[in-house]
Amino acid sequence: MNDDATVNPTPETRASWTPDGEVKPPVPKVDEDAVIGAISTVYDPEIPVDIYQLGLIYAIEIENDGKVKVEMTLTTPACPSAQELPSQVEDAVRAVEGVSDVEVEVVWDPPWDQSRMSEDARLALNMY
Repeated sequence: MNDDATVNPTPETRASWTPDGEVKPPVPKVDEDAVIGAISTVYDPEIPVDIYQLGLIYAIEIENDGKVKVEMTLTTPACPSAQELPSQVEDAVRAVEGVSDVEVEVVWDPPWDQSRMSEDARLALNMY
């Protein structure tokens, strides 16, 4: 390599023009572990365990264009956090690199029960 060569350590992230028109850069693939990590930052205010460990997340679907759909439930239909938890999940997932859109759907079937909690959550809540 000669001295006047420039090394660009990051991939091109802006659109470029060709004789055929604009070429958009590829959308980075959304990492499922990053989405789970983001969801794990959301806590039910009444329970000192994140909602992923509580088993409130039923499904995560990631499309190639960066759209993410999350199906979640709440511990009870009368949950006082019913309005805020889905929007907190949406905000957390939207911050993940590569996410272009987020849809959070609250579902009630199957109903949540304590068997959906992780072992860590059971230990934290002393529910063995």
